[in-house]
Amino acid sequence: RVIDDDGNETPEPVLYDSKDLTTHAVIIGMTGSGKTGLGIGLIEEAAIDNIPVIAIDPKGDMGNMLLTFPEMRGSDLEPWVDPQTAANKGLTTTQFADKQAKLWKSGLESWNQPLERVQKLKDSAEFNIYTPGSSAGIPVSVLQTFSAPPQAVRDDYDTYSQKIQATATSVLTLLSIDADPLTSQEHILLSNIFQATWDKGESLDIAGLIGAIQSPPMERIGVMDLESFYPSKKRFALAMRINGLLASPGFAAWMQGVPLDARQLFYTENGKPRVSVMSIAHLDDSERMFFVTMLLAEIISWMRAQPGTGSLRAILYMDEIFGYMPPTANPPSKQLLLLLLKQARAFGLGVVLSTQNPVDLDYKGLSNTGTWFIGRLQTERDKMRVLEGLEGATAGGKFDKAGMERTLAGLGKRKFLLHNVHDSGPADIFSTRWVLSYLAGPLTRNQIKTLMADKANSAASKPAIAKPAAKTQAASTANRKPALAPEITQLFARPTLDATEPDSTLVYKPTLLGAAEVLYSNRTHKVEEELELCLGLDIDANAVGSDWEDAEPLPLELSDLRKRGQAGAQYLAPAPVMEKKTSYSKWEKALKRHIRTDRELKLLRCTELKISSAAGEREGDFRIRLQTAANEERDIDAGKLRKKYDSKITTLENRIRRAEQAIDTQEAQKRQKQLDTAASVGTAIFSAFFGGGRRRRVSASRASTTMRRANAIRKESQDVRAAEDNLEALQVQMADLQQEFQLELDSLSSKFDAQNVKLEEVVIRASSTNIHIPAVGLLWMPYWKDVDG
Repeated sequence: RVIDDDGNETPEPVLYDSKDLTTHAVIIGMTGSGKTGLGIGLIEEAAIDNIPVIAIDPKGDMGNMLLTFPEMRGSDLEPWVDPQTAANKGLTTTQFADKQAKLWKSGLESWNQPLERVQKLKDSAEFNIYTPGSSAGIPVSVLQTFSAPPQAVRDDYDTYSQKIQATATSVLTLLSIDADPLTSQEHILLSNIFQATWDKGESLDIAGLIGAIQSPPMERIGVMDLESFYPSKKRFALAMRINGLLASPGFAAWMQGVPLDARQLFYTENGKPRVSVMSIAHLDDSERMFFVTMLLAEIISWMRAQPGTGSLRAILYMDEIFGYMPPTANPPSKQLLLLLLKQARAFGLGVVLSTQNPVDLDYKGLSNTGTWFIGRLQTERDKMRVLEGLEGATAGGKFDKAGMERTLAGLGKRKFLLHNVHDSGPADIFSTRWVLSYLAGPLTRNQIKTLMADKANSAASKPAIAKPAAKTQAASTANRKPALAPEITQLFARPTLDATEPDSTLVYKPTLLGAAEVLYSNRTHKVEEELELCLGLDIDANAVGSDWEDAEPLPLELSDLRKRGQAGAQYLAPAPVMEKKTSYSKWEKALKRHIRTDRELKLLRCTELKISSAAGEREGDFRIRLQTAANEERDIDAGKLRKKYDSKITTLENRIRRAEQAIDTQEAQKRQKQLDTAASVGTAIFSAFFGGGRRRRVSASRASTTMRRANAIRKESQDVRAAEDNLEALQVQMADLQQEFQLELDSLSSKFDAQNVKLEEVVIRASSTNIHIPAVGLLWMPYWKDVDG
């Protein structure tokens, strides 16, 4: 609520356009200023508005957002109140919890927030607490795999380079190696390994990284050969350090849990927004830096894969930025945060940073934030730093430094200055609203464990990476590849796993390969989708034909396949029918027929927005895209609505101003008539008592004049009342107009709900002319055979 010039809270709400947050925000205030409450309130409003949030929580306060109780009973709060605090107040925990429940109810009521709004918050998003390196909350598998970034990231040189550099720095940070990206041999080696692997679209797990350090996928680094740059003995020592870290008992938690996937942290599988609290209070400094850097790199990869938007798509919130974006040092998180502040706007990702000490923030980062929430500051140095940053953020505009300094000096608890570059008017001073969540203070690991028990157990039961079970085939094994006609296309899939045992043998198993390029086209639904299919079909030894309906998609692309297998490998004998070259022309015709009749493209269609899903797009992802599109339309319509009402409000304000002036004029005329009449009455009385005959006649005349003036006063009084009635009518019109505007604005917000909108299924089949078969042949799939066969 707005704080007036006298420092009093007014009923006027402070409203903030969600799209303004795409230019990011910073919350600054000393301990006790109320910035955690402001941050939680901001996230609550975002969740109600279907905006997902990832909140990095170094202190343990943000987990309070899971303490939402629609009935707000004392028994709800009792497990979360501090027994020591209750004892200090001379109360039992039950009594103290009851008192806190009443306090929270009255606080919400004082802000016109019914308890139904708490339920709405719970229903709008899924709230989770993730604990990397711990099983207290939902564990996060950070080191299960170093996934290759999407092609969009690899195509962006700066973003790709920073992800490679940040990942290498993070791994070395865990090993307590302070590595300079330009001079450290370890850093340069790891960076080259990640780039060489990711350039091919392949990912690395931690075991693969250890193997790649010993046998890197490149022979030269720069102009030097690998052995001269970083000898094998030193590489082995580095690999042993990582292996020792991997083998330590406490490190197992980093390998378990859900994968570090921004999409899963922002949304559920069906596209419902999530508020994901990343609790890192239990980690040491190096582990925190490692996790935050990996998370930021993952968010950037996710961000770069999204289409551009001017509306707010998601929020990254960091509760305490100290140490992650300092003005002088260069930790691995700093460049990633600066990159987000520069680029995230185009993708609808808003970054909100919170800090006690503005001197701990890099100036470049401060100048890239469009919104400042400034609370009480502890030192003059902090105030000067804030003023310096504000002046930089308002470059090109007017900045009243002296006035702003006076304003900052007068801020009290839970009172903030709102400086928004998108607003042309003066900065607002406001008090933060009462939050819907119960603020119990920093949550302990046991409290987090209690809150997340069911979800943590569910996540622990799922593997981080699911691998399909290999099909077995009983057939004879030969040491040599069988001799087949040259007309039969033979291709080899590369092994992607290391041998499970030292004496394992690589064995190639024959599979029928069908590769197709298919164009699905439909003008009615404006669909033009081109898909590449890579199908594999096992042919039984006694088979005389094949049925492509039994074929399964292979996790391969035609460009991934090779013309030669590995030396020393063994081969399973193919079925006799696969040795006949005539079989393959028949299979090609059958494949084309199968695609035309059985491999239709099924899409989802939103008739309300006239948007169709993309091929392979999950329903949840499609609903996310629909909500983003609807939000963009809502923001455009809201702008038009404001423009429509601005002229009406301005006209009414002018009429109210003229009505107020008319009242002042009528009041002045009335007062003048009263003075003139009083003077005339006095003169008439004097003449009547002390004058002669002539004077008495004059007196009588003046008395008559006085009566006329009295009548005039009555008329002026009536004019004043009429002007006041006119003003009151105009004020009622203004209130009605503002209410009408708010109702129309609210209807825009609730106009479209992607979670509940009905989707229709669209089935599209490809015509024969739109099916191209680049390859039907024999595919050799690699398997490891152990010593037991």
